[in-house]
Amino acid sequence: MPKPLQNQAKWSAPLIGSYHTPPRASTRKYAVGRCIRYRFEKTGQRIGPQYELPGLWFSAEEIHALLTMQHLLSNLDTGGLLGPQIQPLLARLTGLLGTADNPAEEVQRRIRIQTVGAREFHLDHFQAVGSALLRRKRLVIRYHARGTDEVTEREVSPQRLNHYRDNWYLDAWCHLRDGLRAFSVDAIEHAEILDKRAKDVADKRLDEVLGSGYGVFSGDQISWAVLRFTPERARWVAAERWHRNQKGETLEDGSYELQVPYADDRELIMDIMKYGSDCEVIEPEALKERVAAEFESGLSRYRK
Repeated sequence: MPKPLQNQAKWSAPLIGSYHTPPRASTRKYAVGRCIRYRFEKTGQRIGPQYELPGLWFSAEEIHALLTMQHLLSNLDTGGLLGPQIQPLLARLTGLLGTADNPAEEVQRRIRIQTVGAREFHLDHFQAVGSALLRRKRLVIRYHARGTDEVTEREVSPQRLNHYRDNWYLDAWCHLRDGLRAFSVDAIEHAEILDKRAKDVADKRLDEVLGSGYGVFSGDQISWAVLRFTPERARWVAAERWHRNQKGETLEDGSYELQVPYADDRELIMDIMKYGSDCEVIEPEALKERVAAEFESGLSRYRK
């Protein structure tokens, strides 16, 4: 027979909880893998054997977060340098996903998170980037800019890591260009941590330059694109989030008009074109001409 725990403060502290945590936790009937039985007629709790709620389920947000974490950890080369650190956490996540009625294997088999277009990156470079970022040290990187097919060596002050569309980007102050830049981590061919303090950039400025416009490309000269989607496509687009500052409205004919800010139109044009004839650029005129030119160029390849 387990003994009652009379001193709440003594055992609640190791569980990172307050004096009142045991009664609150007892409403869930579990804590740290052990059952808590709260006796209202007497002061104290009892710790019972391993216990799981039958039929325990998660909200859509919770299960997406757990599966995403599991997916990210599983793809961080568990046999590489991070293997020993990743495996215990991965095991805990797997345990959280499974219950008596819903074992982890069944959850993973029935619910999937698929990534499309994610690029591979070198684990040692990712580690160097992450270490310099948190230690506030500068990096020397050899970077392959795919757009120009140029390789440059530059000194950067890392500001933050950004996981965007299943790929990792390093937001950093580039001392070569004397400005903020976003670097694709998989395009870093070499990374070396310097014993020099990184330059700090305020979060507000980072958001202004790297987060104010559409997509991953940087810039603080913002324009607004007005896009109109057909009634058929509107049923999907109306529920999509293109940018945190976007504006949208459904028109009388059922079409959907979306307004998004952008500083560089390259990624925006790609996303517009994937909708084909279901999306029309209303303004600005320069963007409309760019999209029309891209469609004409593509059509010319099929008219030969």
